[in-house]
Amino acid sequence: MLVNVFFNYDICEEFKIDELMISFKRKIYQRLLDWKAEGGQTALLIEGARRIGKSTIAEIFGKTEYKSYILVDFDKTSQAVKDAFSDYLNDLDSFFMILSSLYNVKLYKRESLIIFDEIQNFPKAREAVKYLVSDGRYDFIETGSLISIRENVRNITIPSEEESIKMYPMDFCEFCEALDEGQLVEYIRHCFESQTPLDDTLHSKAMMLLRQYMLVGGMPKCVATYIQKNRDFKSVDKEKRNILNLYRNDIMKIDAKYRSRVLAIFDQIPSLLAR
Repeated sequence: MLVNVFFNYDICEEFKIDELMISFKRKIYQRLLDWKAEGGQTALLIEGARRIGKSTIAEIFGKTEYKSYILVDFDKTSQAVKDAFSDYLNDLDSFFMILSSLYNVKLYKRESLIIFDEIQNFPKAREAVKYLVSDGRYDFIETGSLISIRENVRNITIPSEEESIKMYPMDFCEFCEALDEGQLVEYIRHCFESQTPLDDTLHSKAMMLLRQYMLVGGMPKCVATYIQKNRDFKSVDKEKRNILNLYRNDIMKIDAKYRSRVLAIFDQIPSLLAR
């Protein structure tokens, strides 16, 4: 089992869950660096489930790799921002000046990133990517939750200038790194590459960590809580229940003709796993 988990282990970069001041390493950061190196030829859409760290990784990327960045959160952005997409796409000089003024952020040509967070809540911004990328001044990252993204594209043209990558919860390697077990990760990787067995003591330690990972899971907030609360599984369970409630609320937003069927499947997952 450990062999399969470690097969795709890559170089990682760091980001923070700011409110908990805990640093994690996420493999997707290298994907973002590769995309940036292409020089803004496409916008990057980060797709994934709720609460896996999409917004956080995009914002940390903007802070770390660019001279300035703007985070447009379509969960709570003002009507003035939305109106700019309707009124000024034919005048991008004015469009970018409005964004810069509303967020009080100076934009620099080829050195600034604009993040469209929760893009599924304002499909017009996703459609506008075609014109924004062609303009070539800035880089663009979109983030969105999988179900809602697919629900909210009926009346827009999906831009060909958009590259999509999927993000997932933290895997076992990232979990071990979060628990400051990076040396053990490197040792297991070395053993895999050299086709040699692990030392018995370290194998036992790795299996103990794997069991912890199976109980905590890979949601960043759950892992952060586990670390901050001195590895208290009860606190982690509370966080996981909160996330499940968020998922249930998301299901209630989808098309009514699918809603009851999806809820029924969602509610059956625990019993199906128990089999």
